[in-house]
Amino acid sequence: MTDPTLTPDTVARWNANKPIFTAGPASLIYDNIAALRACFGRGDAEFLASYDNVLGMISALAEQDRTVAMQGSGTSAIEVMIANFLYGRVLVVDSGYYAKRLIAIARTRMARDGYIDSVDVVDWGQIDSAGGAYDWVLAVYTETSEATLVPIAGLAGLAKRTGAKLALDATASIGLEPDHGAAQVCAFSSCKGLFGLTGAGFISHSVAPANDVPDMIAALSTYADKKTTGPYHAILSLEPILATHADHREAVVTNKRVFCQRFADHLMYPSAQQPLLCTALDVPIRATDPNAVLYAPRDTRAASVTCHLGEVHLGRDARGALVDLLEVAG
Repeated sequence: MTDPTLTPDTVARWNANKPIFTAGPASLIYDNIAALRACFGRGDAEFLASYDNVLGMISALAEQDRTVAMQGSGTSAIEVMIANFLYGRVLVVDSGYYAKRLIAIARTRMARDGYIDSVDVVDWGQIDSAGGAYDWVLAVYTETSEATLVPIAGLAGLAKRTGAKLALDATASIGLEPDHGAAQVCAFSSCKGLFGLTGAGFISHSVAPANDVPDMIAALSTYADKKTTGPYHAILSLEPILATHADHREAVVTNKRVFCQRFADHLMYPSAQQPLLCTALDVPIRATDPNAVLYAPRDTRAASVTCHLGEVHLGRDARGALVDLLEVAG
C-alpha cells in the first residue's frame, strides 16, 4: 500500500526495502518526487524556467553547447542522434552489446536515408592503432554489458587521426565520467548518472545536425521545437538533483571503491578500464537480502556485473553498506 505521507524517511524506507545493484534508475531520491508539480511545455512560464535551467546544467555536464530533450530512453536519443548527425563514412568502435546496437542502428539508417555511405567496425582494443579516413567515429563510452570503460583519450585520438567527429553513446557515462567534451555530440537518458526519474532522452551537441530527416519522430527539430509532449516530469525530477549532483555522485564513488576492495581477487579488468557505474567479476555473486535486485546484463563475458547506484539517495553520507549484502555464489 502506498504511504499517504511522503517524507524523506518514507523514501529511505522504500530504498531499504529494495536494495538495487542495477544500471539505472538509481535509488529513489526524495527530491526527485518532491520536485514534481502540475506543468505544461507551452505557456507555463514557471516550468519553462525549470526546463531551461535543467538543460543548461546538462549541457555543462556534457561539455556541449546545447541539449535537446525528448520522451524516451537512451536508445531513443541514440536513434535520433545517428539519424540527424552522422553522415559519410562512419567507424563504430565495438566494445560489446551496446556497441553492436550502434552498428545495427547506423546500418539501418544508411539503408533508409542514404546520409551514411559506409559503416566500418574496429574492436575497442585496437583504437590506438586504427587508421583510415572517416567522417564520424561512433562509440559507447561506458559499455555496461561488459562493465568496461572505453578510454575517452583513445576515442578522441582515433577521431583526430582519422579526420572524424566523435559521437558518443553516453548513457552509462554521463554525470559519472569526465571529458564528454571530446565528442561533438552525445546521447543519453535521465535515469543513470544524472540520477533523475526515467522517461527522458537527451542529445547534447556542439555542432549543428547535418541531415534533413524526413520522418517526424526521428527529426531532431521535432524535439528542439517542442512539437510533441516532452518529458516534463522527468525534467522536474532532475532540477534539484543536478543542483547538488556532485554530492550524489560521491555515493557512486564510495560504493565502487568499497565493492572493488571487497571483491579485489575477482576483478576482471584493471583500474584504467573500470567505469564508475559498474564492475565485472569473474565469479557469480548473490545477495543475502531476498528483496535485492541484481543486474543481469543482456549479454556479457563476465560471471557477474554489479552496478553502484543503490545508495545515491544518501549522497556524501553513503558508506557502501549495500556491499555487505553481496557474497560470492557457490
